[in-house]
Amino acid sequence: MPHNPSFADSILLITRQGMGSADEFLQKRLLNIYLTILLEENILPGAICFYTDGVKLVAEGSPLLDTLKQIEQKGVRLLVCATCLNHFRLTEKVKVGIVGGMTDIVEAQLRANRVITL
Repeated sequence: MPHNPSFADSILLITRQGMGSADEFLQKRLLNIYLTILLEENILPGAICFYTDGVKLVAEGSPLLDTLKQIEQKGVRLLVCATCLNHFRLTEKVKVGIVGGMTDIVEAQLRANRVITL
């Protein structure tokens, strides 16, 4: 897979607990495969923003925590919506990422050349 350095100017928006509209297990599996490919191929976005149900992926018990931690260690900013965490009562269970507000997510979108919603 060719390396695309411009992907660093992109951000990913994760608003669900996975990809697609299949059962929850398959959705999470697909997202984990997608993120693992990005990690292994060093095709990393500038940021990944989590809001609505997507915040559940950065909390205790998420099957994607290891992959997300590795992505964060590579320098990708993981921005997590504080309002959403409060809504789901997950604020104390966050295991990866930077808790911020919608202003942080909007700012990341404005800086990006490409915004991709998964």
